[in-house]
Amino acid sequence: MNETMIQFFHWYSEGDGKLWKEAEKHAQYLADLGITSVWLPPAYKGATGGHSTGYDAYDLYDLGEFDQKGTIPTKYGTKEDYIQAIKALKEKNIQVIVDIVLGHKGGGDELESFKAVKVDEENREKIISDEIEIQSYTKFTFPGRGKKYSDFEWNFTCFSGVDYAEGMDSHIFKIKNEYGTDWEEMIDDEKGNYDYLMYNDIEHRNPFVREELNNWAKWYFDETDFDGVRLDALKHISFDFYKEWLTLLRSNSGKNIFAVGEYWAPGYLNLLQKYIEVTEGCMSLFDSSLQNNFHTASKEGGSYDLRRIFDGSLTQADPLHSVSLVDNHDTQPLQDLEAPVELWFKPLAYAMILLRKDGYPCVFYPDLYGAHYVDKDREGNDQEIFLDKVDKIEELLKARKDHAYGEQRDYFEDANCLGWVREGDEEHSGCAVVLSNKDAYEKPMEMGEKYIGKTFYDLLGRFENKVTIDENGWGSFPVPAGNVSVWVAE
Repeated sequence: MNETMIQFFHWYSEGDGKLWKEAEKHAQYLADLGITSVWLPPAYKGATGGHSTGYDAYDLYDLGEFDQKGTIPTKYGTKEDYIQAIKALKEKNIQVIVDIVLGHKGGGDELESFKAVKVDEENREKIISDEIEIQSYTKFTFPGRGKKYSDFEWNFTCFSGVDYAEGMDSHIFKIKNEYGTDWEEMIDDEKGNYDYLMYNDIEHRNPFVREELNNWAKWYFDETDFDGVRLDALKHISFDFYKEWLTLLRSNSGKNIFAVGEYWAPGYLNLLQKYIEVTEGCMSLFDSSLQNNFHTASKEGGSYDLRRIFDGSLTQADPLHSVSLVDNHDTQPLQDLEAPVELWFKPLAYAMILLRKDGYPCVFYPDLYGAHYVDKDREGNDQEIFLDKVDKIEELLKARKDHAYGEQRDYFEDANCLGWVREGDEEHSGCAVVLSNKDAYEKPMEMGEKYIGKTFYDLLGRFENKVTIDENGWGSFPVPAGNVSVWVAE
């Protein structure tokens, strides 16, 4: 069966502890659509308690179990709800991918004094102050949990930088500690060195920190029996760390844990390839370049040359390490990396990630369920956003489950109309796919000898007329203007 992932949340997912129960309730529905893995959001207590999306990680051991940051459950529910959701998904043969945030911690419990220097926000290699003594919330004692599960206490030696100093304006401060006067090594020189992202930046050169994070991973696996991990913000974390962390996790769990990392660098395929190289292929990466191509194509409409849609993408260059996507929680409207794909183009984009042989496609929650939220735009004004469910998304998912198999033949000779066929295999009949970003079109394509004389119908219901495969194995498959059609044998 074709692997298909869903990101089962978005940045503004409903709070009130409902998401884990919703995942449990929808397990059968997702399985019926051919979803084989569900990526769930960070499950641990964040610095902002019940409002936290989980990316401001406070206590990795608190999965909605302890009274901390003003709440017992997280935004998504209690630990009990979480475990129950995981069990329900796995009972339907759906793998569970958990979100791992090990680059920073927020919401420290106590102030500490230590030496630091200010660095330039745009070039973190540039020191712009003398060494000064500052106070920051770098002591984590987890009073609500105490020493249950772990007695490790975080202090300033566990961090390389902070953005808060008591009584001073917000700034990036490089902590002076015994593990290095420089930031950790990154593969790119963006902002001089982009080790620092936010909050208290974890110092992965500290051997006690590494040991704690390795122990926590084993604990997390033992508690939940997850199947895969999504690794947050790789651009800001030592590549050596995750190479070791994944090796130990796979060894300690006795399971070949799937890993996909977020190295967000649209248009910089070379950086994605370099990261895969330095981590020795131990994880896949999200194809941020292909997502950006979809965004651009949706903006440019009929003037975009569809033959270039896969150019510079990881899916084209290294399909075995590519997780392809149309949108995610960072690209959705009103987020910092906002680059949404316009609704009219989404069925085309989903056809390109779901019905072709390359890449491991990931569906975004609002594209399957819709979403509605309010947030401030760049000018600080409230904006109400409605994200509609993608037209025919369920049919496209079922087409992947039932028909997207076997040899693939491409018909990419036209700038505004792409087509391809999948021949099928011993267990599945194939399909013909045509998409246009401009005019209505009819594309002749070869289905193959085994389909001679067979009639094909439009699975998405856009055409009533059938297509009959001629004596040479060819058919002429129509597509509406600015749309996609998927043809399968009766």
